[in-house]
Amino acid sequence: MRRNPKIIRKNWSRSATPGKRVPATQNRTDLAEKYFVTDFSAALIPATRLSNILENLEQGQSLPLGAVTYLQQLRLVNLSRLAQGEITYEAFRNTAAQEQTAREHALKVENQKKEAERLKLIEEAKARELVRKAEYERERQRRESDPKYIAKIKNQQLRARYGLDQFIEKQLFARLMAILRRLDSGNRLTEEDILWLTTDGEDYYTESLQMAFHEREAEFYAAEYKRTNDPWSAVNASGNYRKCNQSRKAHDLLSSIPANRQKLPKLNSAICTTHGGAMRDLHRFDDALKLGEQAHTLTPKDFRPCTLLGAVNIEMGNYSIGSEWYEKAEERGASQRSIDYDLRSILLRADNAKREQLKAFLLNKAPDRYKWIRNLKT
Repeated sequence: MRRNPKIIRKNWSRSATPGKRVPATQNRTDLAEKYFVTDFSAALIPATRLSNILENLEQGQSLPLGAVTYLQQLRLVNLSRLAQGEITYEAFRNTAAQEQTAREHALKVENQKKEAERLKLIEEAKARELVRKAEYERERQRRESDPKYIAKIKNQQLRARYGLDQFIEKQLFARLMAILRRLDSGNRLTEEDILWLTTDGEDYYTESLQMAFHEREAEFYAAEYKRTNDPWSAVNASGNYRKCNQSRKAHDLLSSIPANRQKLPKLNSAICTTHGGAMRDLHRFDDALKLGEQAHTLTPKDFRPCTLLGAVNIEMGNYSIGSEWYEKAEERGASQRSIDYDLRSILLRADNAKREQLKAFLLNKAPDRYKWIRNLKT
């Protein structure tokens, strides 16, 4: 507990010799109060230069010249005089208290001045920030009202919608943006558009753009089927629904075709093949096999049912049967490229174990024919 300094000081003698003024018990706070230096934090900290000086004074030890000089540097003139025996403690005490009060007042004034300066700097910074924000807002409004800027932002948003964040060659930019605007406005792409996207613009025919194209086509043909009841429109709509990952809609649409409108073998085969593809997408493989076999019976010379049966059997793990169906499809006109595309899609979707099994089967069956598999990145 801190002692009352007034009580402590009553126990100190008036002798001019500091060593004769040691009370029975004393700590650093007492010493700091006795010598009127409580406003110096170093006086309260052990082993500091000022703390050591106070202890030496209290023990009556003479101070070296460096210590006296140090007290004078701290502007503790009267304390340095006391230490040198130039004045008595009573004379020191009469002026030291006033000096301490003056120091504390000066420190308070200085701190207030610093705080006022700090607050001023904060207010000035706030004012500058307000000016900066106002200027930024004016610039933003000016920029965003610029027709060129508006067009630029719209183009960026349109490209982002279709996954086109890469660099676009200047000579191809206008054609590509016209296609995107046409598709985004709800219109179908022309045959010329698709030809361009699959040739000169193939680097920009992104998956998102393909999905949007097939969805637009599916919606068009579905509306046509609703308007005309022509089953071919339902087949075309379903084929496009499959290509934009909406096989459930394809299944529902094909299931709605009345049986009496499926009498022509070629039409019925197309319905079964497309429906079988939708069942394959939905992992209803048994239904897909039945529809594929029905389509093959209706049009035994058409490669499309064979391709379907090849893909379904491969996905079910019936590699030999699936490979035989792919061979039949190739004999009936299917291209190796389309078959490879099917197999590549199956490999990419399969888990690691099934992927390795299928790769081993194909490479063992025809290593030259399927050498592309070795470089397949999964």
